Amino acid sequence: MKSVYDAANLIDAHLVRHALEDAGIPVFIRGEALAGGMGELPIHGMMQVCVPEAAWPEADAIVKALDLGTPREPLDEDDWEPGLQPG
Repeated sequence: MKSVYDAANLIDAHLVRHALEDAGIPVFIRGEALAGGMGELPIHGMMQVCVPEAAWPEADAIVKALDLGTPREPLDEDDWEPGLQPG
């Protein structure tokens, strides 16, 4: 198995997993069983979406096509607009 995506959290990992499984690629989420221990374990790099090495090129193309982007930066007070509530 080869990692095709480093997930930020369990939901992120499962979104990628479902996209890959829809394409017929078998998926394993490494670190999924550790999700309950996040309070004591470092989160970064803990969960990885893995696929068989033979399927990696196709899986990599699918993940890139998902255009998952980068996490948004928190809003500064200067960026707030009337009626906009920070989440």
